[in-house]
Amino acid sequence: MNTSLNRRTSLRALATLAALSAVAAPSFAQADDETGSLRHGKLFISSNAPSGNQVLVYARATAGVPTLLGTFATGGNGTGAGLGSQGAVTLSRDGRYLFVVNAGSNTLSTFSFGGGTMTLTSVVNTNGTTPTSVAEYSGLVYVMNAGGDGNVAGFRNTAGVLAPLADGVRGLSQAGGTAPGQVSINNYGDVLVVAERATQRLTSYSIGANGSLSRRAVTTTPGVTPFGHAYSNNDTLIVSEAATSSVSSYRFVDNSRFDAPRVVTSALGNGQGAACWIATTPNGRFAFSANAATSNVSAFGVARDGRLTLLSAIAGSTGPNAGAVDMAVSPDGQQLHVFASRAPQIASFTISASGSLSALGTSTGMPLGSAGLAAN
Repeated sequence: MNTSLNRRTSLRALATLAALSAVAAPSFAQADDETGSLRHGKLFISSNAPSGNQVLVYARATAGVPTLLGTFATGGNGTGAGLGSQGAVTLSRDGRYLFVVNAGSNTLSTFSFGGGTMTLTSVVNTNGTTPTSVAEYSGLVYVMNAGGDGNVAGFRNTAGVLAPLADGVRGLSQAGGTAPGQVSINNYGDVLVVAERATQRLTSYSIGANGSLSRRAVTTTPGVTPFGHAYSNNDTLIVSEAATSSVSSYRFVDNSRFDAPRVVTSALGNGQGAACWIATTPNGRFAFSANAATSNVSAFGVARDGRLTLLSAIAGSTGPNAGAVDMAVSPDGQQLHVFASRAPQIASFTISASGSLSALGTSTGMPLGSAGLAAN
């Protein structure tokens, strides 16, 4: 019996069932927590302050800008400067937990939601230095350490408390000099990907049933400086390339043999400056790149086979010389929020059925050096 193929088939079935459940019963998610819950309609960004990192929580508005609700200490320290990464703040896929890197103290914090608030439940050492990105899938958590030789370290989340995996630390494509930009786990929970900015590589690992990593594959990217990435709903991997301000797409081989992601669209340029961060809509039809140098957002169409088309080179602006870095799409796919790090401010947009953006306005007050953005 081919256990690898059976596991992937089971993972696909579970992912499909979860997606259908979310569509069929949207009111259940709203009813599973108390009124005023932080589990719905919020934005989360970390202050990344060296004197004590905090999570800033904003309430999203249907028509208008997000408003600050409160701040929550992470129990760790930031760096006070941009992290050069995507995924510094990440929500669990079931929406019950929030994970935040503390790049200045080499720790990872976990918050759980309940009682109308969120509670710090775990602060763990990341088994490396300068953690800058974190990913989660069904209780499996991997953090990317950008300092030193660079690595990824795995943990198991049990009721908000992280415990390190027995065999959960792996290096990247080489020891040091990789400048990793993001760690992610695909939609079926069987592949982990790291984008390495300095080496022009994607390093991928097969994820075993126990969460450990094996069978590493290294892919040279068609564009220069791979940075952020995200997945469409059919598991197309979409990667930004900062130096060429381009976006590439990849598909994974759908059989029992783990392989490197295969290029579908190669380095599609947007004519802007420094496409670094990527966000996708839940329906898988659209992807957005945040262009740090030109302070704007580009919109791309995503076909079912993974092919990309440039819909709009400048779909939205974050303001003159404001920057455009971390992004988050709301779970209903109707809003895009972009952190403009040089302002600093969050620019908010509505997403139309055709993928165009309409500005809702900007929210201010984030500290310089803030990092990460997540939406529920």
